[in-house]
Amino acid sequence: MKAKVLAALAATMAVSATCAFAANPFVDVPTDSWAYKSVVELADAGVIQGVDGEYFQGQRNITRYEAAEMVAKAMAHMDKASVEQRALINKLADEYADELNNLGVRVSNLENKVGNIKFTGDARLRYRYQNDSSMKNDNSWDYRIRLRGQAKVNDRVTATVGLSSDNQSFGSNGAAHDGENDVYADIIKVDYNFGSPNWNLSLGRTDAYFLGGPRSYGYQYGDVFDRAELKYQNDSFAVTAGYGKFKENGGQAIAEKALGTNWAGQVLTGDGDLDGVKTGYGEIEGFFGNGSAVGAYYNQFSRADGDQDDANFYTDADNLWGAYASVNMGSKWNLLVNYESVDKNGYSLTTGNKVSDPEMWVARLMYGKANMAQPKSWDIWVEYLDAEDGAWLGGSTGSWRNFGQIDNIESWGVGIDYVFAKNAKFSIMQSFASDYKDKSTTGEGQNDEEMTRAEFNFAF
Repeated sequence: MKAKVLAALAATMAVSATCAFAANPFVDVPTDSWAYKSVVELADAGVIQGVDGEYFQGQRNITRYEAAEMVAKAMAHMDKASVEQRALINKLADEYADELNNLGVRVSNLENKVGNIKFTGDARLRYRYQNDSSMKNDNSWDYRIRLRGQAKVNDRVTATVGLSSDNQSFGSNGAAHDGENDVYADIIKVDYNFGSPNWNLSLGRTDAYFLGGPRSYGYQYGDVFDRAELKYQNDSFAVTAGYGKFKENGGQAIAEKALGTNWAGQVLTGDGDLDGVKTGYGEIEGFFGNGSAVGAYYNQFSRADGDQDDANFYTDADNLWGAYASVNMGSKWNLLVNYESVDKNGYSLTTGNKVSDPEMWVARLMYGKANMAQPKSWDIWVEYLDAEDGAWLGGSTGSWRNFGQIDNIESWGVGIDYVFAKNAKFSIMQSFASDYKDKSTTGEGQNDEEMTRAEFNFAF
């Protein structure tokens, strides 16, 4: 593996001849070696460091993570490479995509140095069906298109802007929904790294905030969020602290619906809208050498009007805490377990029942990994969800499940993801054995009918 990677990287690094006469950094590489010039150039450019800073050990096989680190460093020099050399680095990046992803922020910072502005985007065509709900017939289909532009202002500052079409459903006549304010800015943020890849300050709007971070299940939220966030991360752990405001669907309200009556006979309504709810949050995570991670997080909430006793929505939901564990077993298996408890004494948004400190936990076992950069890669998973009445706080969710199957329910799910071409993925998901936990009242929006979801995702 070493000869293949070094030969490719040496061809790339040779675009700069400034290190042709650099001193030999390794005592075990003779000057008459066929690889001498390439080794010296790569060492001078910082692509390789050797062992103990003194030995090259050219006969030793390197690990895939060591090769990925070399590729990541070569990516920092792509602005000096020819078209052929860029193609070579991209090919190596595809080969070591999983390892590069595990390197996290360090690789992202290197990629940002390739040109000042980078444009990306994605598109999704989605089908959802659930009997006895609005998600059937023509209303089952929707689509979304998102565009992103990222500018590297300098070595420390990166600005990102994104536009989203939101989820556009197809009406009964097959035409796309023509609502107001459908296209909105879902990302407007600036990131500052303090001159170190370990520290990052992010200010502004992000497109998807998940309580518990991106490694958790994403039970509570997965939509637009305005915040100020400070994060420290190294290879062993990460600490995150922030304060922000939820912006459900970019500020677009969800229609109010009746929830029936509560235990005292009061008529309740709610709109499931998190827009304007503020939260201070913190998270600490630990990382392990095989890509496994554990984390614990805490959120404290307050309404925009300061009212914590609003029976329509956020009744006495003062705070939430949760924990997750993502454990890799070998190279193919992953087990994710996520638990949350809400400090809430009031009424459920979905049923109108009185609730007290509801809890949720979910477990998902996955085999394989569908990587958009690797055609024919795939994964298959099964999950179990147990959510007490009132555990869901409203609004969007990062789960594949819909609002009618996210709260007051015990349910299983199964799914498969397949990358049928580079940057093109097909996914299908199905719930089964779903049942209400509290059957004293069903409430508007509750639906234990099984749900089917399928979607195409494209990245560009």
